[in-house]
Amino acid sequence: MAAFLNSFMEYFINFIVLAAIAVAGAAAGKALRENKNAKAAERPRINR
Repeated sequence: MAAFLNSFMEYFINFIVLAAIAVAGAAAGKALRENKNAKAAERPRINR
């Protein structure tokens, strides 16, 4: 039973770490996109 719990905890911790990396990546991507959109709104756009 101890081996099962150790294995389960290892996978659970791995899941938590990967989920945190995914959330951080999504937050960073959102911030970068908002920054890019704000910069694009500042300059006039010339359509050709």
